[in-house]
Amino acid sequence: MTGDPTTYDIAVIGGGVNGSGIARDAAGRGARVLLLEAADLASGTSSASTKLIHGGLRYLEHYEFALVREALSERERLWSIAPHIIWPMRCVLPHVAGLRPRWLLRLGLFLYDHIGGRKKLAPTKSIDLRHHEAGKDLKPQFKNGFAYSDCWVDDARLVVLNARDAADRGADVRTRCRVERLVRKEDAWEITTTAGTFT
Repeated sequence: MTGDPTTYDIAVIGGGVNGSGIARDAAGRGARVLLLEAADLASGTSSASTKLIHGGLRYLEHYEFALVREALSERERLWSIAPHIIWPMRCVLPHVAGLRPRWLLRLGLFLYDHIGGRKKLAPTKSIDLRHHEAGKDLKPQFKNGFAYSDCWVDDARLVVLNARDAADRGADVRTRCRVERLVRKEDAWEITTTAGTFT
């Protein structure tokens, strides 16, 4: 790290959820961080997210228990940190006869409820879709199902809050600053942007 205001330890290109999160984390660890975004924060891939904060229920089918446990734990942590932009959401999973046995779905949802340390979200429930509100718009072939919990997020606010926190921790956050060229110069990278050159 040098005293030159255009020299940084880490340059992060892209102001989406990953870029802003990396910038926040690195700045919080004391690194001099430059975050460059060509357009506006959360305007690229992050703007097309599912808005879900979930544990990856489908990964249980591939025995990715550690991944699901970590994702569910992070879901709980993130919800406790930012309850003003993350809300619980009930999801309905209809059972389709002939695909997976109902007991197997129930077992997977039981694991989903318990391996991540769920504390605040409502647990999974079996539902009769013929009499439950969730089934009123479904085809008659869907008779039974499950209601389980995940969370949804205001994803743009999450990105902006991460970028603002990165800036509060000393990061230089620049939007509408397109990277035009990267050149390796000895032990550093020279980054040419629409707003100037940085190393």
